[in-house]
Amino acid sequence: MRAAAQDEDERTRPRGRWRMLPWAIVALWVAVIAIAGPSAGRLGDVQVNRAVDYLPASADSTQVAEIQDTLPGGESTDLVLVYHRDGGLTAADRATAARQTAGVAGAHTLTAPPRAVPSEDGTTLMYPVSTTEPGQDDEARTAFVDDVRERVKGGGGLDVEVGGPGALHVDAQKVYGSLGGPLLYTTVAVVAILLILIYRSPLLWLVPLVVAGVADALSMAVVYGLNRGFEVTVTGQSSAVMTILVFGAGTDYALLLVSRYREELTRVARPHEAMAAALRGCGPAVVASSATVAAGLLCLLAADLTSSRGMGPIAAVGVLCALLAMLTLLPAVLVLLGRRVFWPLVPVYGSEPKRRRSLFAAMGGSAGRRPVAVLVTGGVLLGALSLGAFNLPGDLKQEDSFTSRPDSVAAMTTLADAYPGRSSQPITVLAPTDRAGAALAKARTTEGVASAERGRSGGGWTELSVVAEARPESAGERDTVHALREGLDGSHVGGPGAQQMDLETASSRDLGIVVPLVLLSVLLILVVLLRSLVAPLLLVAAVVAVWGAALGIGGLLFEPVLGLEGTDPGLPLLTFVFLVALGVDYGIFLMHRVREEARRGAEPTEAALTALRTTGGVIASAGLVLAATFAVLTNMPLTSLVEMGFVIAVGVLLDTFFVRTYLVTSASVALQRKMWWPGALSRPPAAPAPREPELVGTP
Repeated sequence: MRAAAQDEDERTRPRGRWRMLPWAIVALWVAVIAIAGPSAGRLGDVQVNRAVDYLPASADSTQVAEIQDTLPGGESTDLVLVYHRDGGLTAADRATAARQTAGVAGAHTLTAPPRAVPSEDGTTLMYPVSTTEPGQDDEARTAFVDDVRERVKGGGGLDVEVGGPGALHVDAQKVYGSLGGPLLYTTVAVVAILLILIYRSPLLWLVPLVVAGVADALSMAVVYGLNRGFEVTVTGQSSAVMTILVFGAGTDYALLLVSRYREELTRVARPHEAMAAALRGCGPAVVASSATVAAGLLCLLAADLTSSRGMGPIAAVGVLCALLAMLTLLPAVLVLLGRRVFWPLVPVYGSEPKRRRSLFAAMGGSAGRRPVAVLVTGGVLLGALSLGAFNLPGDLKQEDSFTSRPDSVAAMTTLADAYPGRSSQPITVLAPTDRAGAALAKARTTEGVASAERGRSGGGWTELSVVAEARPESAGERDTVHALREGLDGSHVGGPGAQQMDLETASSRDLGIVVPLVLLSVLLILVVLLRSLVAPLLLVAAVVAVWGAALGIGGLLFEPVLGLEGTDPGLPLLTFVFLVALGVDYGIFLMHRVREEARRGAEPTEAALTALRTTGGVIASAGLVLAATFAVLTNMPLTSLVEMGFVIAVGVLLDTFFVRTYLVTSASVALQRKMWWPGALSRPPAAPAPREPELVGTP
């Protein structure tokens, strides 16, 4: 007995350099994280979340913001103090308002004394307040707005709210600043629960989760370096998506590797040799799929929107850091822990895996019996769902950007009801100082303008504050902005409403440029990987159909069910890039196995069904994890993140359980060898050469 145990120990113990290699890899990662940790912790310090930070540098409203920074005092912080009583303001209310606003003026340096603007119905007083005191310092701006909110208080039926662009900016900053912790904790909890259910082991689930956390820290440090070295724009949205991708994609890679490793442990005695075999088996597919995802994401560098252009490399960094950790640190840790990490379902050397009835075998069989009917039905269903995209709500307004109403949004709503003929959000015009007088006169006579006042001057520019008659971000205000831009030659027109217009224009332009670029780059990579033209075209068409259907489901649910009253302008582009890149990721896993079976001599139908039966379970697990991680975004307090998380999560589920299972498998069965045209697999195997007949009776 003891001799047998010694033989087993000798057979499974690592030999030579293999004994130290896992320890060396772990030590290297510890050193990397020790060096990168401080930089990762500073990523939040370089985030920018103003609307103008998302815009291209060439946009008119961006020019306004940059010129304002050079004016005396720098960037201004504009607030609106709102005093409201439903039954009408009393004399005591007006006295309270005058006393409190005087206190604000006494405590801070304002560009002008607060002046009350009463509403016609007598229910509301509006006090515009502007200061350059905080400058461009976000912490100072937040402190200023918080102090104002402390000084202006209501009670006894008097409602007091602080609104305006400055208050909206501070509220948005607070929301973005609060995302990191809840997003990370929720993502980790969701992934942990799913891994426990998938692995049914008290220890194994923890290993990929810890490795994903290490990859997340590395990705944050790398992105911080990109910001410092190359001025890559980092927003709260891009940081959130990067974390989701690290845990989602990283866990997917871990699922594929661990599944293959478990399989190899039943055939190979030593864990390090089993891991080497697992890496040889699934490593190329994992590397190819992650490279395809990264290439698709990097196409966002062609976007005009600064935020989208920054999202590309940031998301790609997340995917590549996850890949690096899962192909180096994860194997090292698993080898060091040995077979016991799988307890209680420990894979025994020489054992046969249990044969279970496969759900995916049954699903593939049903798709294989009538492939053409399944293809047509599936295509019609996806097309019908895509029509729901026409029901998407209109462009997202600032007041609808939050899923809960902060004080600044409540103030905007009150002002819109109380002042229907006057905007509470000025349009900012920067005119050359030598033509400022003429520009002011022209602005005052422009249709849709209620008033215009001259402000600061400096650096050859003069600031004009223009108040529109229409409410903020309405069609009327848009017409006024267009009229000002057309009528004021040599001037720049900006402000919150103009920024939103420029955002929509840039998003539309990016959609027309980035989408074809993503399709072309992904298609070329697939052609090289699969040695075929038909299969890549099929995979790309499938993921595009998934994107359309997921967006259509969003259109059917966003406003009627979820109460979301606007669609972020960047939603179509970002969801397209992510769903195409991630969907092709799963397509590579499936078609790589189909190709492998076909090269072994399997007939096309057998190859497709075998691939689905053997990879369906792990792809389904990976899809569930990825969809769940993106679904975490639907719990965030920003409408843009909720919409993005919803569409991507729904798209991943559609792709995993419908398109991959039924449509791609059915297409493989229906097309047979034509799937691999014009590659070698598209041609039937050569028949053996016939034997020459023997000549009987020949001497």
